[in-house]
Amino acid sequence: MPLVRETRSVPLPVGRAAELWVDLSRWATFIEGFAHVVDVDENWPQAGSKLVWESVSGGRGRVTERVLSWVAPNEGPGRLSTQVFEESLIGTQTITFEPGEGGSRVTAELQYELQPTTFARQGVIGKISDLFFIRRALSDSLARTLRRFSVEAAEEIAL
Repeated sequence: MPLVRETRSVPLPVGRAAELWVDLSRWATFIEGFAHVVDVDENWPQAGSKLVWESVSGGRGRVTERVLSWVAPNEGPGRLSTQVFEESLIGTQTITFEPGEGGSRVTAELQYELQPTTFARQGVIGKISDLFFIRRALSDSLARTLRRFSVEAAEEIAL
């Protein structure tokens, strides 16, 4: 399965960074393409809980995330791992929070499998499309999300 990974320093301690990440009321400010929550289990982000969200128009459509594991930062390096289901791909996304200079290092990683929804996503053509176009787009999306997350973290410190 292909893998994309991006890392960014954020100016919040690990615990506060993780709290900000799992606060769904803040996702529209930093998650790439996020529009609104459709449904969420009340025990989010505990293992087994589910979140369904809708992307902006022209985006990913409806996205379902099921929590595979949640390690709160007070129990070790913080980590949220979810199984992601959407029309164009399925995969595992892991967000890790570790101590870093001036705050935390946040790593977003997505291991994915494309769904054969179009000709460009099937067979050899799909593999070439993924290698040259889709993987880069996914990596760029993670980078933009982490960049916006860093801005939110900086604003959080100002409060």
